Amino acid sequence: MAIHPEIAKILAMIPAPDGSPLDPAAMRAGEATHVAPLEDRLPLFKVEDINAVTASGEVPVRVYTPDEATSHDVLVYLHGGAFFLGSLDTHDHVARALAKETGHKVLSVGYRLAPEAAFPAGLEDCYAVLRWVAENGQDLGWNGKNLAIAGDSSGGTFAAAIAAKAHDDGFAALTHQILFYPSLDLDFDVERYGSMRENATGYGLETAGLAPFNSFYLNSGADPADPMVSPIKRDILTGLAQALVITAEFDPLRDEGELYAKRLKEAGVETTLSRYAGANHGFVQNFSWIPEFAKVFVETGEFLNKD
Repeated sequence: MAIHPEIAKILAMIPAPDGSPLDPAAMRAGEATHVAPLEDRLPLFKVEDINAVTASGEVPVRVYTPDEATSHDVLVYLHGGAFFLGSLDTHDHVARALAKETGHKVLSVGYRLAPEAAFPAGLEDCYAVLRWVAENGQDLGWNGKNLAIAGDSSGGTFAAAIAAKAHDDGFAALTHQILFYPSLDLDFDVERYGSMRENATGYGLETAGLAPFNSFYLNSGADPADPMVSPIKRDILTGLAQALVITAEFDPLRDEGELYAKRLKEAGVETTLSRYAGANHGFVQNFSWIPEFAKVFVETGEFLNKD
Protein backbone atom coordinates (compact mmCIF):
# COMPACT_ATOMS: atom_id res chain seq x y z
CA MET A 1 0.00 0.00 0.00
CA ALA A 2 1.14 3.58 -0.64
CA ILE A 3 1.51 6.24 2.01
CA HIS A 4 -1.88 7.78 2.82
CA PRO A 5 -2.62 10.57 0.31
CA GLU A 6 -3.29 13.16 3.05
CA ILE A 7 0.10 12.40 4.60
CA ALA A 8 1.73 12.54 1.17
CA LYS A 9 0.37 16.06 0.58
CA ILE A 10 1.97 17.33 3.77
CA LEU A 11 5.25 15.49 3.26
CA ALA A 12 5.54 17.13 -0.16
CA MET A 13 5.55 20.56 1.51
CA ILE A 14 8.33 19.77 4.00
CA PRO A 15 11.72 21.06 2.84
CA ALA A 16 14.58 18.59 2.67
CA PRO A 17 17.09 18.71 5.56
CA ASP A 18 19.91 21.14 4.79
CA GLY A 19 22.43 19.64 7.19
CA SER A 20 22.29 22.54 9.64
CA PRO A 21 22.85 21.72 13.32
CA LEU A 22 19.67 21.11 15.28
CA ASP A 23 18.65 23.93 17.62
CA PRO A 24 16.49 22.57 20.47
CA ALA A 25 15.21 25.99 21.58
CA ALA A 26 14.18 27.01 18.09
CA MET A 27 12.58 23.64 17.37
CA ARG A 28 10.60 23.75 20.61
CA ALA A 29 9.40 27.23 19.78
CA GLY A 30 8.35 26.02 16.37
CA GLU A 31 6.40 23.15 17.89
CA ALA A 32 4.60 25.52 20.22
CA THR A 33 3.18 27.50 17.29
CA HIS A 34 1.23 24.42 16.19
CA VAL A 35 -0.57 23.87 19.50
CA ALA A 36 -4.32 24.30 19.09
CA PRO A 37 -6.03 27.00 21.16
CA LEU A 38 -7.87 25.68 24.19
CA GLU A 39 -11.31 26.32 22.72
CA ASP A 40 -10.53 24.05 19.76
CA ARG A 41 -9.45 21.05 21.83
CA LEU A 42 -11.52 17.96 22.54
CA PRO A 43 -13.63 18.74 25.64
CA LEU A 44 -13.44 16.43 28.63
CA PHE A 45 -15.08 16.45 32.05
CA LYS A 46 -11.96 17.91 33.67
CA VAL A 47 -8.38 18.78 32.75
CA GLU A 48 -6.00 20.14 35.36
CA ASP A 49 -2.28 20.74 35.80
CA ILE A 50 -0.65 19.57 39.02
CA ASN A 51 2.82 18.81 40.33
CA ALA A 52 3.54 15.26 41.39
CA VAL A 53 5.82 15.29 44.43
CA THR A 54 7.96 12.22 43.76
CA ALA A 55 11.28 10.63 44.59
CA SER A 56 12.56 12.36 41.44
CA GLY A 57 11.40 15.79 42.62
CA GLU A 58 8.34 17.76 41.58
CA VAL A 59 7.21 16.67 38.13
CA PRO A 60 4.54 18.55 36.13
CA VAL A 61 1.57 16.34 35.32
CA ARG A 62 -1.59 17.12 33.36
CA VAL A 63 -4.58 15.09 34.53
CA TYR A 64 -7.41 14.28 32.09
CA THR A 65 -10.64 13.00 33.64
CA PRO A 66 -13.03 11.70 30.97
CA ASP A 67 -16.31 11.79 32.89
CA GLU A 68 -17.96 12.48 36.23
CA ALA A 69 -17.27 9.05 37.77
CA THR A 70 -15.52 9.28 41.13
CA SER A 71 -12.88 6.67 40.27
CA HIS A 72 -11.23 5.38 37.10
CA ASP A 73 -8.60 3.12 35.70
CA VAL A 74 -5.42 5.15 35.12
CA LEU A 75 -3.14 5.53 32.11
CA VAL A 76 0.21 7.31 32.52
CA TYR A 77 1.18 8.83 29.15
CA LEU A 78 4.70 9.78 28.03
CA HIS A 79 4.99 12.06 25.00
CA GLY A 80 7.51 11.57 22.21
CA GLY A 81 10.01 13.97 20.69
CA ALA A 82 13.45 12.29 20.48
CA PHE A 83 13.97 12.99 24.20
CA PHE A 84 14.46 16.74 23.57
CA LEU A 85 11.18 17.85 22.01
CA GLY A 86 7.53 17.50 22.96
CA SER A 87 5.60 18.84 25.93
CA LEU A 88 2.32 18.60 27.76
CA ASP A 89 0.92 21.06 25.21
CA THR A 90 2.24 19.53 21.98
CA HIS A 91 0.69 16.17 22.88
CA ASP A 92 -2.39 17.49 24.68
CA HIS A 93 -4.67 16.30 21.88
CA VAL A 94 -3.25 12.78 22.11
CA ALA A 95 -3.87 12.59 25.86
CA ARG A 96 -7.41 13.92 25.42
CA ALA A 97 -8.22 11.32 22.76
CA LEU A 98 -6.78 8.55 24.93
CA ALA A 99 -8.93 9.63 27.87
CA LYS A 100 -12.08 9.83 25.75
CA GLU A 101 -11.67 6.52 23.94
CA THR A 102 -10.31 4.44 26.83
CA GLY A 103 -12.42 5.85 29.67
CA HIS A 104 -9.24 5.96 31.74
CA LYS A 105 -8.01 8.93 33.70
CA VAL A 106 -4.88 9.95 31.79
CA LEU A 107 -1.87 11.51 33.47
CA SER A 108 0.52 13.08 30.95
CA VAL A 109 4.03 13.56 32.32
CA GLY A 110 6.06 16.74 31.73
CA TYR A 111 9.39 15.02 32.23
CA ARG A 112 12.77 16.72 31.97
CA LEU A 113 14.29 16.88 28.49
CA ALA A 114 17.77 16.49 27.06
CA PRO A 115 20.21 18.16 26.61
CA GLU A 116 19.48 20.33 29.66
CA ALA A 117 18.72 17.26 31.78
CA ALA A 118 21.21 14.42 31.39
CA PHE A 119 20.24 10.75 31.29
CA PRO A 120 18.49 9.27 33.23
CA ALA A 121 16.61 12.36 34.48
CA GLY A 122 13.62 12.12 32.14
CA LEU A 123 13.31 8.37 32.59
CA GLU A 124 13.46 8.75 36.36
CA ASP A 125 10.72 11.39 36.28
CA CYS A 126 8.40 9.09 34.37
CA TYR A 127 9.01 6.07 36.58
CA ALA A 128 8.63 8.17 39.70
CA VAL A 129 5.24 9.46 38.51
CA LEU A 130 4.06 5.90 37.87
CA ARG A 131 5.01 4.92 41.43
CA TRP A 132 3.46 8.14 42.77
CA VAL A 133 0.14 7.27 41.14
CA ALA A 134 0.02 3.94 42.93
CA GLU A 135 1.04 5.50 46.23
CA ASN A 136 -1.57 8.27 45.95
CA GLY A 137 -4.27 6.35 44.13
CA GLN A 138 -7.08 7.21 46.51
CA ASP A 139 -6.44 10.95 46.23
CA LEU A 140 -6.16 10.69 42.44
CA GLY A 141 -9.36 8.71 42.01
CA TRP A 142 -7.68 5.49 40.87
CA ASN A 143 -10.00 2.54 41.26
CA GLY A 144 -7.12 0.17 42.00
CA LYS A 145 -7.58 -1.86 38.80
CA ASN A 146 -5.81 -0.92 35.57
CA LEU A 147 -2.61 1.08 35.91
CA ALA A 148 -1.16 1.34 32.42
CA ILE A 149 1.75 3.17 30.84
CA ALA A 150 1.83 4.40 27.24
CA GLY A 151 4.22 6.37 25.08
CA ASP A 152 4.79 7.33 21.48
CA SER A 153 8.21 7.19 19.78
CA SER A 154 10.81 8.11 22.45
CA GLY A 155 7.95 8.08 24.96
CA GLY A 156 7.51 4.47 23.88
CA THR A 157 11.19 3.90 24.65
CA PHE A 158 10.57 5.14 28.17
CA ALA A 159 7.36 3.12 28.54
CA ALA A 160 9.09 -0.12 27.55
CA ALA A 161 12.06 0.57 29.84
CA ILE A 162 9.76 1.42 32.74
CA ALA A 163 7.71 -1.74 32.25
CA ALA A 164 10.96 -3.72 32.61
CA LYS A 165 12.09 -1.72 35.64
CA ALA A 166 8.71 -2.13 37.31
CA HIS A 167 9.04 -5.90 36.92
CA ASP A 168 12.58 -5.92 38.27
CA ASP A 169 11.55 -3.80 41.25
CA GLY A 170 8.60 -6.03 42.05
CA PHE A 171 6.15 -3.21 41.30
CA ALA A 172 3.16 -5.38 40.46
CA ALA A 173 0.61 -2.55 40.14
CA LEU A 174 1.53 -1.94 36.48
CA THR A 175 -0.96 -3.88 34.37
CA HIS A 176 -0.42 -2.77 30.73
CA GLN A 177 2.19 -1.20 28.46
CA ILE A 178 1.25 0.54 25.20
CA LEU A 179 4.01 1.36 22.74
CA PHE A 180 3.14 3.60 19.79
CA TYR A 181 5.85 3.17 17.09
CA PRO A 182 8.53 2.91 19.80
CA SER A 183 12.23 3.54 19.36
CA LEU A 184 13.69 0.43 20.97
CA ASP A 185 17.22 0.11 19.59
CA LEU A 186 19.18 3.34 19.81
CA ASP A 187 22.37 2.17 18.14
CA PHE A 188 20.54 2.70 14.79
CA ASP A 189 22.20 -0.19 12.97
CA VAL A 190 20.81 0.22 9.46
CA GLU A 191 21.65 -3.39 8.57
CA ARG A 192 19.71 -4.89 11.49
CA TYR A 193 16.22 -3.88 10.40
CA GLY A 194 14.86 -3.95 6.87
CA SER A 195 12.55 -1.00 7.53
CA MET A 196 15.61 1.19 8.12
CA ARG A 197 16.43 0.74 4.44
CA GLU A 198 12.92 0.41 3.00
CA ASN A 199 11.68 3.59 4.69
CA ALA A 200 14.97 5.47 4.74
CA THR A 201 13.77 8.59 2.93
CA GLY A 202 10.59 10.38 1.95
CA TYR A 203 8.33 9.53 4.88
CA GLY A 204 9.00 12.29 7.40
CA LEU A 205 11.30 10.57 9.86
CA GLU A 206 14.37 9.56 7.86
CA THR A 207 16.94 6.94 8.80
CA ALA A 208 19.81 9.42 8.38
CA GLY A 209 18.11 11.73 10.86
CA LEU A 210 17.86 9.22 13.69
CA ALA A 211 21.38 9.71 15.02
CA PRO A 212 21.39 13.54 15.02
CA PHE A 213 17.88 13.78 16.48
CA ASN A 214 18.74 11.41 19.31
CA SER A 215 22.23 12.81 19.86
CA PHE A 216 21.11 15.18 22.62
CA TYR A 217 19.97 12.18 24.66
CA LEU A 218 22.83 9.86 23.76
CA ASN A 219 25.46 12.54 24.37
CA SER A 220 23.99 13.14 27.82
CA GLY A 221 25.12 9.72 29.01
CA ALA A 222 22.55 7.33 27.55
CA ASP A 223 24.42 4.21 26.37
CA PRO A 224 22.65 2.43 23.46
CA ALA A 225 23.92 -0.90 24.83
CA ASP A 226 21.99 -0.36 28.07
CA PRO A 227 18.54 -2.06 28.01
CA MET A 228 17.15 0.96 29.86
CA VAL A 229 18.13 3.00 26.79
CA SER A 230 17.48 0.33 24.13
CA PRO A 231 14.79 -1.93 25.63
CA ILE A 232 15.11 -4.49 22.83
CA LYS A 233 18.54 -5.39 24.22
CA ARG A 234 17.00 -6.82 27.39
CA ASP A 235 17.70 -10.56 27.44
CA ILE A 236 14.71 -11.78 29.47
CA LEU A 237 11.24 -10.38 28.81
CA THR A 238 9.29 -12.93 30.81
CA GLY A 239 6.85 -11.52 33.31
CA LEU A 240 6.43 -8.04 31.83
CA ALA A 241 3.06 -6.31 31.71
CA GLN A 242 0.82 -7.25 28.79
CA ALA A 243 1.58 -5.15 25.74
CA LEU A 244 0.00 -3.39 22.79
CA VAL A 245 2.60 -2.50 20.16
CA ILE A 246 1.53 -0.15 17.36
CA THR A 247 3.73 0.22 14.28
CA ALA A 248 3.46 2.24 11.07
CA GLU A 249 4.02 0.78 7.62
CA PHE A 250 6.29 3.60 6.42
CA ASP A 251 8.42 4.04 9.54
CA PRO A 252 12.15 3.27 9.73
CA LEU A 253 11.49 2.01 13.28
CA ARG A 254 8.76 -0.41 12.20
CA ASP A 255 10.76 -3.63 12.29
CA GLU A 256 12.31 -3.16 15.71
CA GLY A 257 8.86 -2.58 17.17
CA GLU A 258 7.56 -5.72 15.51
CA LEU A 259 10.58 -7.75 16.59
CA TYR A 260 10.06 -6.60 20.17
CA ALA A 261 6.41 -7.66 20.02
CA LYS A 262 7.50 -11.06 18.69
CA ARG A 263 10.02 -11.47 21.50
CA LEU A 264 7.43 -10.48 24.11
CA LYS A 265 5.06 -13.13 22.77
CA GLU A 266 7.81 -15.75 22.77
CA ALA A 267 8.53 -14.85 26.41
CA GLY A 268 4.90 -15.57 27.32
CA VAL A 269 3.79 -11.94 27.59
CA GLU A 270 0.26 -11.37 26.33
CA THR A 271 0.96 -9.09 23.36
CA THR A 272 -1.07 -7.48 20.59
CA LEU A 273 0.79 -6.18 17.53
CA SER A 274 -0.98 -3.86 15.12
CA ARG A 275 0.60 -2.32 12.02
CA TYR A 276 -1.19 0.70 10.53
CA ALA A 277 -1.07 0.53 6.75
CA GLY A 278 -0.36 3.77 4.91
CA ALA A 279 0.91 5.44 8.10
CA ASN A 280 4.27 6.99 8.90
CA HIS A 281 6.17 7.61 12.12
CA GLY A 282 4.35 10.10 14.28
CA PHE A 283 0.88 9.43 12.92
CA VAL A 284 -0.72 9.26 16.38
CA GLN A 285 0.41 12.82 17.08
CA ASN A 286 0.29 14.28 13.59
CA PHE A 287 -2.41 12.47 11.64
CA SER A 288 -4.96 11.10 14.07
CA TRP A 289 -7.49 13.45 12.48
CA ILE A 290 -7.57 10.99 9.56
CA PRO A 291 -10.38 8.51 10.34
CA GLU A 292 -8.30 5.41 9.51
CA PHE A 293 -5.70 6.46 12.05
CA ALA A 294 -8.07 7.77 14.73
CA LYS A 295 -8.94 4.11 15.22
CA VAL A 296 -5.66 3.75 17.13
CA PHE A 297 -7.36 5.29 20.17
CA VAL A 298 -10.32 2.93 19.87
CA GLU A 299 -7.94 -0.01 19.60
CA THR A 300 -6.10 1.19 22.69
CA GLY A 301 -9.39 1.35 24.58
CA GLU A 302 -10.31 -2.16 23.48
CA PHE A 303 -6.93 -3.44 24.64
CA LEU A 304 -7.20 -1.79 28.04
CA ASN A 305 -10.82 -2.68 28.69
CA LYS A 306 -10.98 -6.26 27.47
CA ASP A 307 -12.11 -8.84 30.02
